[in-house]
Parts: sequence; C-alpha cells; structure tokens
Amino acid sequence: MLRRLFLTSAASLAVLGAAAPGAVALDTPLPLPLLAGPDKLTITIADSGYSTANGTFELECDTRSAVGTHPRAKSACARLDELAAQDRDPFAPVAEGTMCTMQHGGPATAHITGTWRGKDVDARFSRTDGCEIARWDALKPVLPKVRS
Repeated sequence: MLRRLFLTSAASLAVLGAAAPGAVALDTPLPLPLLAGPDKLTITIADSGYSTANGTFELECDTRSAVGTHPRAKSACARLDELAAQDRDPFAPVAEGTMCTMQHGGPATAHITGTWRGKDVDARFSRTDGCEIARWDALKPVLPKVRS
C-alpha cells in the first residue's frame, strides 16, 4: 500500500513537472543582454591620425543605455547591436587563408578587450591590408575614422 502511494505520488510529480515549463513560458524570449549583463569594452586606439581619436576609452552598452568615455558611445552601442542582430561577431579575426588585397590603410591600430554578449573579447585591429581595412570599417563608430 505504501509502495503504491509512493509510486502514484512520484508519477504525479513527474506529470506536473513536465507541464510546468509550458505554464510559465514567456510570450517572447528575454533579450540576450538581460541574461548576459551589459557589454563592457575597453578600446585602445593608436596612430589614427587624429589626436582626439587616440587613447583608451571605456564603452558600456546594455538594453537601456550607452555610457563610458567613448566619444560616440550611443552610436557605437547601436552598431554593436546591429551586428549582433545579424549574428556577426565583429571581433572575429580574418579567416585564415582569406585572399586580401595588398594595400596599406595607414598605421592605425586598435586593441579591444572586455565582454560582449557574455563572451570575452581580446581583439586587435590594424589597417595593413584590404581585409583588415574592411574589418576596421565594419566596426565604425566603435573604431574611429582614420587618416591613411
């Protein structure tokens, strides 16, 4: 008798547990930034050709605000959101074996560290060939306009 009561209770709990996720499901999924916390990046720019663009800047983006010492924080965060919506990783290096034009876009360099969409970032940028120039330009205004 006690065994039957135990098995019936266990079966009832299993059925309720399986039904519970549907009972509390959200109509829309939570945005990723709410789950992962704000994006926090440190951006160091050198040799851009503009003294105001060189230096180290902080950028913090979340669903409600853009703050930090970055000179164009709001538009930089908007660009990062746009790239995320396209499922693009703006910090990924040029794929190995990619054919790139041999052109020089100037001496500018950038180093970005921090977190973005819950992942650690440690990316370096330059303008040493066509692929690197395109990579830099795709991240404007996170990265500044430069003089070649």
